[in-house]
Amino acid sequence: MALLRPLYEKYFRVEVKGIENIPAEGGALIVANHSGTVPLDALMMQVAVHDTHPAGRHLRLLAADLVFRLPVVNEIARKLGHTLACAEDAAELLGRGELVGVMPEGFKGIGKPFGERYKLQRFGRGGFVSTALRARAPIVPCSVVGAEEIYPMIGNARTVARLLGLPYFPVTPTFPWLGPLGALPLPTKWTIQFGQPIPTDGYAPEAADDPMLMFNLTDQVREEIQHTLYKLLVRRRSIFF
Repeated sequence: MALLRPLYEKYFRVEVKGIENIPAEGGALIVANHSGTVPLDALMMQVAVHDTHPAGRHLRLLAADLVFRLPVVNEIARKLGHTLACAEDAAELLGRGELVGVMPEGFKGIGKPFGERYKLQRFGRGGFVSTALRARAPIVPCSVVGAEEIYPMIGNARTVARLLGLPYFPVTPTFPWLGPLGALPLPTKWTIQFGQPIPTDGYAPEAADDPMLMFNLTDQVREEIQHTLYKLLVRRRSIFF
């Protein structure tokens, strides 16, 4: 947290809205959009929850298996409290009353071209909804504005990505042309907004196996995040201020 805080407070100047929508205790699933070429948005969400929530709660993020295969990154992710993005880990954390963060767009979200910024990608089959229903944990939609512009991805060097075993290899206006200097993110102004929680404790236990309910709840969460993104973008004065 101490290393991330300067980025959060001084560099991205993150503004947090709706923190009161995260429960003071008990498990909850926070579902957010994913963007930025490099997943800094997830880390800024962690700082936002811990530093602005009255109870100083910790957000446990579900990360792709690639994160835990990379040297150094693997150790950092574990120490930050991340765990594997699978139903078993999510269910255990929610059952222990923890906050769990998931970004269903995955690599499709962070690796999309700049021309598709703030357009949510597919959310998959709704596995996160099923997990929340089984745990009877509320779902809190979260919208992040500002991350899309830190590394404007104008190209994808697919051959390089395959050689490195990565889902994509970004080409931006500054990277790889400026070398290490080009890897610095642009100092955009961020807003993170947590929406009204969607309760799940009113559903019967077998509801988690209803595909139509999964589809409807997944679509509801996705639409809430997308609608909030549009509202935040309309109110934004500038990318940097």
